[in-house]
Amino acid sequence: MSPPTGVPGLDADVCDTLLSTTRSVRRALDLERPVPREVVEDCIRLALQAPNGANRQDWRWILICDPKRREQVAEIYRKAFHGRYGDTGAENSVLRDAGELADRLHRVPVLVLPCLQTGKPLPAGNQAGVWTSLLPAAWSYALAARSRGLGTTLTTVHLGLEAEMAELLGLPEYVHQGPLIPTAYTLRTTFGPGRRRPLKEVLHVDGWQPEPVTTAGEPDR
Repeated sequence: MSPPTGVPGLDADVCDTLLSTTRSVRRALDLERPVPREVVEDCIRLALQAPNGANRQDWRWILICDPKRREQVAEIYRKAFHGRYGDTGAENSVLRDAGELADRLHRVPVLVLPCLQTGKPLPAGNQAGVWTSLLPAAWSYALAARSRGLGTTLTTVHLGLEAEMAELLGLPEYVHQGPLIPTAYTLRTTFGPGRRRPLKEVLHVDGWQPEPVTTAGEPDR
């Protein structure tokens, strides 16, 4: 008799759908429908289950709900966006959509800003060890939001004016901003998997291989 697979009571197909259809939503956000704060807080509670370094739980979460404060945040964001990208009438559709989000960010009902309170400056060089204590939680938040009919996108454009944003929000020294996460209900509920490179183009086994490796199981479709 084969041993049971999977987690009892957990539908793998549902989980797979959630993981493969949680998209960066920029244009399909419902800017008119309010988002109850308790729904956002439920998503953050789930995000707090994410792994983090030494279980220090140094994350801090800022909810920006007040219309005036959202406008102030959006003004800094737009300045950072247009300073980095200039004219977005571009042929790049992702950049064009990002520009539209920047121009109407103040209308998004809730902006979520996860941060890390480290108590010291960020280290020089590779900071992967720092941000792996926050980014899994940020993505867990996005997944929880998707399961509740909310759309999100993780954007770091504001970090181009990080000090200005920190001053606006009154962040103490050594509280470091992560991705800004606009959050709203969506105008459509059906999202499909994104276009991604096939696994065989990105997978290396037991070290780096200059040529693609053969993947186990069925070929990528």
